[in-house]
Amino acid sequence: MAMSKTRRGAAALGCLTGLALVLAACGGDDDDGGTAEPEEGGEGEVAEGCEAYEKYGDLTGTNVTVFTSIVAPEDQPHIDSWEQYQECTGGTVTYEGTGEFEAQLLVRIQAGTPPDIAYLPQPGLLRTIVQDTGAVVPVGELAEEHVDQYYSEDWKNFGVVDGTFYASPVGANVKSFVWYSPSMFEEAGYEIPETWDDLIAISDDIVANGGKPWCAGIESGAATGWPATDWMEDVMLREAGPEVYDQWTNHEIPFNSPEVASTLERVGSILKNDDYVNGGLGDVRSIASTAFQDGGLPILQGNCWMHRQASFYQANWPDGTNVAEDGDVFAFYLPPIDPASGKPLLIAGEFAAAFDERPEVQAFQAFLASPEWSNAKAPVSGPGWLSANTELDISLLESPIDQLSAELLQDPETVARFDASDIMPGEVGSGTFWREMTEWIASDKPDDQVLDAIEDSWPE
Repeated sequence: MAMSKTRRGAAALGCLTGLALVLAACGGDDDDGGTAEPEEGGEGEVAEGCEAYEKYGDLTGTNVTVFTSIVAPEDQPHIDSWEQYQECTGGTVTYEGTGEFEAQLLVRIQAGTPPDIAYLPQPGLLRTIVQDTGAVVPVGELAEEHVDQYYSEDWKNFGVVDGTFYASPVGANVKSFVWYSPSMFEEAGYEIPETWDDLIAISDDIVANGGKPWCAGIESGAATGWPATDWMEDVMLREAGPEVYDQWTNHEIPFNSPEVASTLERVGSILKNDDYVNGGLGDVRSIASTAFQDGGLPILQGNCWMHRQASFYQANWPDGTNVAEDGDVFAFYLPPIDPASGKPLLIAGEFAAAFDERPEVQAFQAFLASPEWSNAKAPVSGPGWLSANTELDISLLESPIDQLSAELLQDPETVARFDASDIMPGEVGSGTFWREMTEWIASDKPDDQVLDAIEDSWPE
């Protein structure tokens, strides 16, 4: 049932637009993302350092609430990246992150008290919320202008539901990484694997020498299971190729098709292999109870050798860990299976959806889609953050993993696909897919029963 909500409509948007035009006439049109401390200007003047923020208007006395799944330690860089926006516009932004994001957001929507803006990590969840509740407000005019100018059409399309643009891009990440210890590899004489067969050969050699090649953790509160679905997606893209991957994502082939069954079997050859896992943490079942943040930490103690996880995982290494090619840990690109599939790359991101049309909400959504935000975020982001904004200054990314991620995203040979579970309908992608993959590990649920259950849950 559609939720009722207050819409301020064109009048409010007109006030914002008019104010932006008046301010634009009073100052320059510098659109860089500098972070110089603003200085007070005289009457009718724009404070120094605030020129790029004129278009958002005077928001003094207003507040925007932002609700996300991004928790400590990854939350603070987001908060810090809004500092100049708040100083220049006079508005404030209140941040709240939780590991129970999906469930809590739906509860708030149903109660009629949604946040002003939510960072949605699943386009499929966006589609479900739009179609089932009608609570999401279409992207404002200025935010859409920014997206059209600074993002590819594909990134915009991830936020479109039934022809309407509902959510603008915020962050991006690369998921096709394997974390490892460079010193352990060097001492053992291992080269970075360039093929899947090379990867398995290294794994078998580690087992032969008495070690555990892999460690993993998929516990994530209400989102438990998503790291296991990432394994499926990365392998599906490599084994079946991008065209079949798209068919699977869009349910043009059933979830229990032979192609998907083959992928699950291959993933199981690692994650459900008692010889391979779970180094330093326990047996196969321990994967289900190990927090994803802790999944790769045994590498630092030499208890495991490899951990498949996204670029953002770097934020979870303990303070003092040197993340570098010659450091304590680094990551290599998860190698392809079928050379005919090109250079597959699994990607994901967050999208800002608004639940109110107040001018300050539309202004903040526009800011998040701007170069000034991407380039304000990059210097304070620490490890694990990227933007697909074409005006992002990559030199501002200090992390070598982020730089490697950017190189992969820009490689013309890369065949990138968005995280499938994030695109699938919410009841599947963040529902049965997560749950059934957890049962597959925790209870050793048979492959065919897992795939049949997910297929049966797909909405008509």
